[in-house]
Amino acid sequence: MSRPAIRVDVLTGAALETALDDVARLRIEVFRDWPYLYDGSLEYERSYLQSYRDSADAILVGAFDGDRLIGAATGTPMEDHADDFAAAFTGDGTDLSDIFYCAESVLLPEYRSLGIGHQFFDLREAHARRLGRRISSFCAVIRPEYHPMRPEGARDLAPFWRRRGYAPMPGAVVHFDWTDLGEPRQTRKPLQVWVKNL
Repeated sequence: MSRPAIRVDVLTGAALETALDDVARLRIEVFRDWPYLYDGSLEYERSYLQSYRDSADAILVGAFDGDRLIGAATGTPMEDHADDFAAAFTGDGTDLSDIFYCAESVLLPEYRSLGIGHQFFDLREAHARRLGRRISSFCAVIRPEYHPMRPEGARDLAPFWRRRGYAPMPGAVVHFDWTDLGEPRQTRKPLQVWVKNL
């Protein structure tokens, strides 16, 4: 029997809220890998994803294989997301109401290189433009090149992001806490802010 076609849907409102537990499980699974090395829990995920429930302008782009969520990308107006990320724009003259924050993009490994990542960005950026946002932003984890858990042949996503029109924001590094695999507690991680003018 052939596999159903992959479909990518935009979810907002009640449909977004219904899918958030599946997004939480997907985040835990995908972010265990490099470069996140994230040792997550459903309890933490539900707390983190609350901002999508609370924001009327949040978006979830879901990729489905049949009824199974196999990938997801989220976004919210910057002022509705964690203050840690907005801090990068403090003092640079950018109004937070101009920025749309593209948070996670998670996709199971067997579905990568099929163009789904481009769809994730296309649909979130279109949503941001509809909201009148002028800037799209996201953050990327910074890990040392010689980190002991870096897998051989780890893929650098910077060329993909640059082809999408994003560039690192000079000097803009934010910090966020999570627990790494094998560690007893959360530690602070640096993330590079990337931006694109819409």
